[in-house]
Amino acid sequence: MSKQQFEISAGYKKWTNALLGVGALALVLGFIFLAMSKEELAQTRFWAVLLQNSVFFLLVVNASMFFICVTTLAMGGWQMAFRRVPEAISSLVPVFSILALLVFLGIIFTGQYNIYHWLDKEHVEHDPILKGKSAILNPTFFLVWTVISLFLWSWVGSKMRQLSSKADEKMNKEESKKYIWNNTVWAATFIVCFGLTVGSTIPWLWLMSIDAHWYSTMYSWYTFVSSFVAGMSLVALFVVYLKNHDYLEYVTEEHLHDIGKFMFAFSVFWTYLWYSQFMLIWYANIPEETIYFKPRMQGVYRGVFFLNLITNFAVPFLLLMRRGAKRNYTTITFLAVLIILGHWVDFYQMVMPGTVHEHYVFGWFEFGILALYAGLIMFFVGKGLTKKPLLAKYHPFTKESIIHHT
Repeated sequence: MSKQQFEISAGYKKWTNALLGVGALALVLGFIFLAMSKEELAQTRFWAVLLQNSVFFLLVVNASMFFICVTTLAMGGWQMAFRRVPEAISSLVPVFSILALLVFLGIIFTGQYNIYHWLDKEHVEHDPILKGKSAILNPTFFLVWTVISLFLWSWVGSKMRQLSSKADEKMNKEESKKYIWNNTVWAATFIVCFGLTVGSTIPWLWLMSIDAHWYSTMYSWYTFVSSFVAGMSLVALFVVYLKNHDYLEYVTEEHLHDIGKFMFAFSVFWTYLWYSQFMLIWYANIPEETIYFKPRMQGVYRGVFFLNLITNFAVPFLLLMRRGAKRNYTTITFLAVLIILGHWVDFYQMVMPGTVHEHYVFGWFEFGILALYAGLIMFFVGKGLTKKPLLAKYHPFTKESIIHHT
């Protein structure tokens, strides 16, 4: 018989503690041997790796709330059987927001000019391009807009989770209508905030300004899709895990199939945006635009560049085309892990060429910080799943999800 309340198992705790232990050790050693090093390159590596991971995983967990809000606005009910999973994942947004803010503060107040060149006031004064962007690319605007964005994601997301808790109590017809209306209003509020931040300004500030002489009008969409498909893959992993441990009674192959559709569709959409951005720059062959792709295609990042395409397009496209693959727990688990790691690599090649340049490395610190964030996700999502029943029993759309068929 399926269980309705999640309990953290000994095995789950063991893996969580192991990942957190490895990650904490890597962070401490990184601070001692890299951040405190007299070598500028070592310091840059320390902050660049923290930047990559803090931004990537924050956007990935925030993608869960985006999924909830989009399906809410679409009046979708199919996801209700597992909605508590993305809710638990989105509860990490405030935690990862604090971590990201600490990283940004560290970069700005320790003067990491190799990461954000616009932090060097003297350099900006002699650089007409950076000077022209200085109204936005300055520490004050950067931090103010970052804090506002992080607050809005955390606050509106918490409102959506609070509303979800009310679906554990019986509602009459009028209460159900009011409940749906409130959900719609808060979901729309989140989508507006999301569009004004993740959909536009935040990727410009956090990532594109690393290469401040270059810009792309598709960059924010590209960043969003990369984090969203990884976010859906993370949802898939927890859904499969819970099903394998006799939870989520009403989740069937039909639901897994639809999650697989998201993974497939947005892998293709990511490729479309990647190709559109690359093709236009390659075709025009304008030096101020090709400067972004040149070190990634022709330098030491060449292997990472093509690994990115293989893991994020070729493999998901070929394996997820078949209907049966989207319903297979093993296939979905393998591809979910691959997609998350693949887009972690995608964010790696967004950050490293403009910071450490040709001196990149996949070493103990990079994988140690990856383990730290994996452990944090397991810890807080596990904790979040224990707080509520895994099914919002009295939600007006729950029945629709139980009888869902594609």
